[in-house]
Amino acid sequence: MKPIQPELPILIYRDQILPPSETFIKSQAEHFESFHSYFMGSRLVPGLQIEADKQIIINTGGVSGRKKELEFKLRGPGRRLTRKLQDIKPRLIHAHFGPEGCLALPIAEKLNIPLVVTFHGYDATTKDEYARKSYYTHRNYLKKRAKLQKKGDLFIAVSDFIRSKLLSQGYPPEKVIRHYIGINIEDFAPSPKVIRQQTVLFVGRLVEVKGCAYLIEAMSKVQQKNPHAELVIIGDGPLRGELEQMAAQKLKKFRFLGTQPPHVVKEWMNQAKVFSVPSIRAENGAEEGLGMVFLEAAAMGLPVVSFATGGIPEAVEHGKSGYLAPERDHAKLSFYIDELLNKKQVWKSFSDYGQDRVRSQFDLYEQTRKIEELYKMVIAKQWNGDPSTSDSQDSILAPIIEAQPI
Repeated sequence: MKPIQPELPILIYRDQILPPSETFIKSQAEHFESFHSYFMGSRLVPGLQIEADKQIIINTGGVSGRKKELEFKLRGPGRRLTRKLQDIKPRLIHAHFGPEGCLALPIAEKLNIPLVVTFHGYDATTKDEYARKSYYTHRNYLKKRAKLQKKGDLFIAVSDFIRSKLLSQGYPPEKVIRHYIGINIEDFAPSPKVIRQQTVLFVGRLVEVKGCAYLIEAMSKVQQKNPHAELVIIGDGPLRGELEQMAAQKLKKFRFLGTQPPHVVKEWMNQAKVFSVPSIRAENGAEEGLGMVFLEAAAMGLPVVSFATGGIPEAVEHGKSGYLAPERDHAKLSFYIDELLNKKQVWKSFSDYGQDRVRSQFDLYEQTRKIEELYKMVIAKQWNGDPSTSDSQDSILAPIIEAQPI
């Protein structure tokens, strides 16, 4: 019998542990087979539950907690935190989002372990002039980006679109790879017993980049032809009041449900007829990196209508798993929504194709095995030679990197 290999400890760094919208980070970590994760960050926030013995939180509250967080962000880990991390013996640190990569870099240097950074969207697309006016962690990222590009061991882009953005910003091509996180297709499976309604579903934060205002405009046209069509909006954000007022003026049937737990979102995905989050390029440059929620909808047999922006065309195959209208074209958006609400055969074709596509390309189990192989390669690179040499990087990661589009 083949001996069971012990799981290797790693650190997952996110400055805030862990917002409710970031189930993809937790799900990936929970599906590791060769590694087990400790979640590290500056502070806890209301959201996803992480086991207490797997948390390493710098700011635990009060004046002393804020002081520790400030010292960490300005100077890196102190002696006590470094000793605590050394006791864990992590083999690498994986930071989610670019700004977190710069906060995690001093940890990687202190512990002499590789640094992996995943870029999800805004961190690779926001214009520098806006980032300079943003919060401290984002400003810090701009200041230290060149060092991160040099010292980081592997940069993961969630889509080819994000990879192209990173390359244009000076990230070394030999260190940048596209990797789809994937979704748990066992959790996202539709029940055929549920009868779908004339419901168009939006799930996302109520912020400019998600384009909810364009969906309300589109639905006003849809409801002129189909008064039974209803818009259901799940999510919250700074634009909620403005969007609710807009919907009250333009729509006959709509609901704002606020933030909902994952099981409620899945229930709505099971009974809706169309899924629509028409993301746009925001004024500050931010764009959708991929859109995990589009994959979740497709896995639930729910066809998508959106705009062809950012990485969305990699999540939604136009004319097969959904329709993608030109950005900000709410008339075309309306046309596509109406098409899927009324043409049963088209809807069935898109529903079936979307489920098959997610199973074949975005299975969380398969995608997690791939990232574990990347971890092993990065760890081997460090132990087989000088981690700062590009030759070592090339020899191990080159076969995978070379397969990526430029």
